[in-house]
Amino acid sequence: MSRFLVEEKPKQARFKAESSYISEPARTEGFYRKHPYPYCLPDESACENLFSEIRWPIRNYFALHEIKWHDGHDHNPSNHLCDSQVCGANFLFPFFDKKEALAVLLRPVFPDLQKMLKIEDDQYVAFEWIGEKNYLGEKISRNKKRPRGALFTSADAAVMFERQDGQKQIVLIEWKYTESYFPTSLKFARNSGTDRTKIYEHLYLADDCPISRELIPTFDDLFYEPFYQLMRQQFLAHEMEKAHELGADRVSLLHISPRHNQDFTRVTSPALQGLAPSATAVWSKLVKNPDRFSAVYSEDIFGRFPVERFSELANWWRYIIARYPWAQG
Repeated sequence: MSRFLVEEKPKQARFKAESSYISEPARTEGFYRKHPYPYCLPDESACENLFSEIRWPIRNYFALHEIKWHDGHDHNPSNHLCDSQVCGANFLFPFFDKKEALAVLLRPVFPDLQKMLKIEDDQYVAFEWIGEKNYLGEKISRNKKRPRGALFTSADAAVMFERQDGQKQIVLIEWKYTESYFPTSLKFARNSGTDRTKIYEHLYLADDCPISRELIPTFDDLFYEPFYQLMRQQFLAHEMEKAHELGADRVSLLHISPRHNQDFTRVTSPALQGLAPSATAVWSKLVKNPDRFSAVYSEDIFGRFPVERFSELANWWRYIIARYPWAQG
């Protein structure tokens, strides 16, 4: 458990108990995996884990695309106030129909951004994006449907924009909140015993592999979180680019995490510890094309966002700084 998570739990419990954003019925103790916690909402009030202005549109969107809420029930999100998926939704979904604000938010990371383009359902932000095809060759269930949000490699969010050179670019977004990882190999699946290297080695051994293999002693060294996840998402971005998904000329990966969560920076793969001082810095070195991976702190991208220029986002920002005050920087 990260130190940041330990600190966030009482803060979120206090937000639940004292904030005007939470209704009186929702202040009672909620159960998470059969245990009561003050930083969890009652299941019947789980929707209050979301900023009020997005509760209906995002739940409708998730239901329409059969996207799974992590630990959610009955089309509602998790009742855990420290849930990462909920956190990402609270920060990103308010921009789903605000292309100018979204462009301003992202332009410090992508200075060539000319204008945002709609990506799905007449909106500018998509969630739990898995790609139009099974690019990674991951096993499909008997009903031949690939669920979004579970079982398949997915990006927490995705956006698309036109660059100043006229090219279209898709950005897959990986969102982190209180996560931390340990030096535990995920080479073999816990329940099935499946050797995961066999699933992805065709991508790793390909001539156009987007990862610099010469910097990695063995393929097994990537099967530690967060590198296992970053590897799969980088493969997904690379294959989407080759297929020109949605007409895109390039597809990149953007990693967003809080500077306050220092435990996340731990380099968990023993063989990669000498490459760089943090997980994202290691990954920046491993990606062959530096334009295809970016990492930014949540506090930088949101704390520097000029919300005063967008009155329609004033209520949202008041909510964010009340619930996640660290986001201000």
